[in-house]
Amino acid sequence: MTGSQPISKVSIVVSRGSLEGIYPGLIMANGARMEGIEANLFFTFFGLYGVLKNYNDKIRVATVGNPAMRVPSAKGLPMPTLLGAIPGMSAIATWMMNKEMEKIDIPPIPEFLEMIHDAGAGIYACKATVDMFHLTKDDFIPQMDKVLTVGEFYEQSAGGQIIFT
Repeated sequence: MTGSQPISKVSIVVSRGSLEGIYPGLIMANGARMEGIEANLFFTFFGLYGVLKNYNDKIRVATVGNPAMRVPSAKGLPMPTLLGAIPGMSAIATWMMNKEMEKIDIPPIPEFLEMIHDAGAGIYACKATVDMFHLTKDDFIPQMDKVLTVGEFYEQSAGGQIIFT
């Protein structure tokens, strides 16, 4: 694109607590850092489970209400929402997704967050959500940098692109 400025900074908002809600933000932040782009992850609402130390290794695929869910692959037949409600379906879908991600070297969420943080990305939690869920700093992974208000998040994001996943 001629005349356009290259992206130098992104702030990625992660608001969904499912596997398919958290991984896009992690992949985008990792890709940004690999390209030398400043990256910040802001976890809010149920996305906050991605940075909770007792939960982020238990994130599952949301099988109910996902009209794009296909089995056994993206080219497979659509899975009716009713089937997603059957006990164990989320666990099976999560297991399948994790196996496929492992094949292409996408690490589990806790390891991925550590890699992204070590690469220089900022990892933040939403203060309103932290307060609403009655959480403390001890509930979070050690890589979480700070709890921010929305205003502080906007200040942190100044001059960059804000992306919602």
